[in-house]
Amino acid sequence: MAAILGTLVGLVLARFGSFRGRTLLSALTTAPLVMPEVITGLSLLLLFVALEQLIGWPSGRGFTTIAIAHITFSMSYVAVIVQSRLSGFDESLEEAAMDLGARPSRVFRRITLPLIFPAILSGWLLAFTLSWDDLVISQFVAGPGSTTLPMVIFSKVRLGVTPDVNALATVMVLVVATGVVVSAIVMRRQDKKRQREVQMALASGD
Repeated sequence: MAAILGTLVGLVLARFGSFRGRTLLSALTTAPLVMPEVITGLSLLLLFVALEQLIGWPSGRGFTTIAIAHITFSMSYVAVIVQSRLSGFDESLEEAAMDLGARPSRVFRRITLPLIFPAILSGWLLAFTLSWDDLVISQFVAGPGSTTLPMVIFSKVRLGVTPDVNALATVMVLVVATGVVVSAIVMRRQDKKRQREVQMALASGD
C-alpha cells in the first residue's frame, strides 16, 4: 500500500504542475521525512483516539492502526523517489506513443510504468526496511494484543541476549540482503532490456 500510494503521490506532484492543494500535499508528503518518530507516533495515536470517539473506528489499537501508521510514514519515501525519477523522465517517449495512437492508459502501462519501475522497486524496498525496523511509532499505535517483530526483539533483549534473538536477527539480515540482491538483479535486467530496445529502435530508424 505504501508503494502504491507513494507512486500515485509522486506522479501527481511530478506531472500535474500547479493545482489547488499542491503545497499542502507536498508538505504532508515530506513531513514524515523530517518529523521525529516520537512526534509522528504521538500524533497518530491522538488521531486514532479522536477518530474512535467520533466515528467509532478504529476500535482500539491493533493491527489496523499499526498498518495505517506504517503506510503513512513509509509512503513518503516512495513518493520522493518516484518524483525524483519522473523529474528526469523523457516525456517525448510518451508523446511519440500517443502520436502513434496509443491511449493514455496503454502509454502508462507500456512506457511510463516500466521506466519508473526501478524507482518503485527501490521505494518499496526502502519502505519495507523502514517499516520492519520501526519501533518507536509501533509502540505508540500498538495495542495490548498486537506487536511487531522489532518490539518482540526489543523486549527480549532487555532480559538478555538469547539464541532465539540471534536467530531472529539472522533471519532479518538474510531477508533484507536477499531483497537488496533481487532488486539489484531486476533493475540491472530492466536497464539492459531498455538499452536493447533503444538500440533496436535506432537500428530500425537507420
